[in-house]
Amino acid sequence: MGWGISSVHQVGQCCVHEAENCYNTALRLCPTHADSLNNLANIKREQGYIEEATRLYLKALEVFPEFAAAHSNLASVLQQQGKLNEALMHYKEAIRIQPTFADAYSNMGNTLKEMQDVSGALQCYTRAIQINPAFADAHSNLASIHKDSGNIPEAIQSYRTALKLKPDFPDAYCNLAHCLQIVCDWTDYDARMKKLVSIVAEQLEKNRLPSVHPHHSMLYPLSHQFRRDIAARHANLCLEKIHVLHKPPYKFARELQGARIRIGYVSSDFGNHPTSHLMQSVPGLHDRNRVEVFCYALSPDDGTTFRSKIAREAEHFIDLSQIPCNGKAADRIYSDGIHILVNMNGYTKGARNEIFALRPAPIQVMWLGYPGTSGASFMDYVITDAVTSPLDLAPQYSEKLAYMPYTYFIGDHKQMFPHLKERLIVSDKTHGGGTAVADNVAVINATDLSPLVESTDVKEIREVVLAQKPVEISLKIAELPTTTPIETMIASGQVQTSVNGVVVQNGLATTQTNNKAATGEEVPQNIVITTRQQYGLPDDAIVYCNFNQLYKIDPLTLQMWVHILKHVPNSVLWLLRFPAVGEPNLQATAQQFATLGCPELIARTRQEYQDVAVRLGTDREYLKAMRAKVWKARVESPLFDCKQYAQGLETLFGKMWERHARGEVADHISANSK
Repeated sequence: MGWGISSVHQVGQCCVHEAENCYNTALRLCPTHADSLNNLANIKREQGYIEEATRLYLKALEVFPEFAAAHSNLASVLQQQGKLNEALMHYKEAIRIQPTFADAYSNMGNTLKEMQDVSGALQCYTRAIQINPAFADAHSNLASIHKDSGNIPEAIQSYRTALKLKPDFPDAYCNLAHCLQIVCDWTDYDARMKKLVSIVAEQLEKNRLPSVHPHHSMLYPLSHQFRRDIAARHANLCLEKIHVLHKPPYKFARELQGARIRIGYVSSDFGNHPTSHLMQSVPGLHDRNRVEVFCYALSPDDGTTFRSKIAREAEHFIDLSQIPCNGKAADRIYSDGIHILVNMNGYTKGARNEIFALRPAPIQVMWLGYPGTSGASFMDYVITDAVTSPLDLAPQYSEKLAYMPYTYFIGDHKQMFPHLKERLIVSDKTHGGGTAVADNVAVINATDLSPLVESTDVKEIREVVLAQKPVEISLKIAELPTTTPIETMIASGQVQTSVNGVVVQNGLATTQTNNKAATGEEVPQNIVITTRQQYGLPDDAIVYCNFNQLYKIDPLTLQMWVHILKHVPNSVLWLLRFPAVGEPNLQATAQQFATLGCPELIARTRQEYQDVAVRLGTDREYLKAMRAKVWKARVESPLFDCKQYAQGLETLFGKMWERHARGEVADHISANSK
């Protein structure tokens, strides 16, 4: 039986060259020697000659159709080229010929996983392990299925089994490190990080695909150069995949074929995903006199209002999930005459960067959905801002920097949550009035508060709070004869109750009455009350919220929070498992605070972050002032002004096109410069 693919890795370069000569000699003597054809194909594949390898595998199978190893090796090459159905057929043939072929089962599982058939992949990996319990790769592949399915303890166990069987297994080690990060297991954290960095360094030095994914590279103490190099290796993998399609490069005109620039937004996240929560209004707010907007969805319709809003408001909406071939998808984009193609995925789940590698548009841009560099020669610009990505950090990016007027970040909250524009603070009449009422313990929101206002005594309290600058605060307080009905509703989990004859809904029960309102897809039609009690939070405590996923917290960050909690009496840290749009860093957050109009909240170091947090927790007047500023900024700040943001994008797109039209290569640009 001929070599499997893994055998080639174990042979030194000089030995590979010698082996190649031997196989060529054997084939000159006997052109139909199937083993030599298969083994030479393995070497060609390792050298990157995918088409030559495919030809040799096919020739081996022509000579010996029942050659299980050649079927499996050919399937692996077809999978690499994205020809998944053909790959599956050859894996099945290999298993039919050799029912105990563990490698074929494991690799077929990889193909099924790529085809989103999780249960099929699980069965394949399990069968491979049954055949060969010491098969480390199969254990690692099984772990990846558990990891992607959220079964982290099972994933950790399988990765540890793989490493016990094969201690020098970089992929398993780095994926185990990521799983341990997810569950905040920081045992031997420093040693683990040191080894992970050394693994990546060695892989980059040997020009191998790193075991750390570009998106995960931001979690680890890697240098910016390493992060860029990791991304570049993955970008090159996309180029290798499209090379086998033999598509000639697309040709582009320098002048517009009409009066408008055609913009193509490409994303797998047009649906219930944080990216859409942030930008869902942008496509519909573009000026149709300046740009023609195409939205290309890489994922099927999830049936949500987020998806339907984007599909309805964009001038053109195309579902590319129905075109799985990257070459044909690129052809579709090219046929639409797109001038600027926008990559909203980067290296996040659902990305199809091979489409961009084919370059179906003359200008290609990274935006919003991925916080790092693509490392790709086929991406021209990254849309950012001057604070998040100052020019002295330009070497961290393979793209040229395109600066938005305020911040690259945007929030669609003004459109998503119009019922949060007005609020009433709930107070018991026995409170006795005054200004000491808490503004964040029990709050009523609605698009129309008039029914409650008309049937309840409402006081408006105005005060000036001295922070760094005087801040005027205005609170509307609904003074109820008693808050017992509300307290009873919250305590018992009732869906709604009556307050002064007006129906008030339990905010936490929204999922029962209207799930779309609970997810932000629809505006609640009822008056909704939200209290701390609903979340088990003390009324009188200072509550710090972490809106990021837990695995993005490292020991130093946790130590920082322990310091803050120790220095703020009666404080709690509320950990929320919210999906994050990107990996927030101090610089990105700084620009968002500046745009929000709260520069005093910017922290440039961990110490400054602790100081700001402690002051907010110990100086109640300062906290009240900051809350008032943020509340006001939600409707006034550019951070939530999607129309203004769309205009900023249009300015950048115009500058990008002007450079292209003049025959100039991409360079750093700013929407603010003339």
